[in-house]
Amino acid sequence: MTAQRPIVRMWRGSVRSDDVDEYVAYIERTGMREYRETPGNLDAWMLTRELGDGTTEVVTVSRWQSLDAVEGFAGADIEAAVYYPEDDRYLVERDDRVRHWTQVS
Repeated sequence: MTAQRPIVRMWRGSVRSDDVDEYVAYIERTGMREYRETPGNLDAWMLTRELGDGTTEVVTVSRWQSLDAVEGFAGADIEAAVYYPEDDRYLVERDDRVRHWTQVS
């Protein structure tokens, strides 16, 4: 029997560069914490990239044991982005749909 391969979930958005430290701290307290506390989450991290136009791109990446575990975090529509109450305050651009991959290596 072949072991199930992890699922990788990725979301991206952009914030004003002046707000990036505050936004990262906010997402650590909300989304990243919720990722890590959801059964079936293997790990999660956040990436930032200064775009040079006064905005910074933010990407969240999480690994899950299965699509069922992702559903435990995201709900039935696992491709819908999950937002938190203060996201509108920070985000100047966002993907409302997330992407999932199967980790093969």
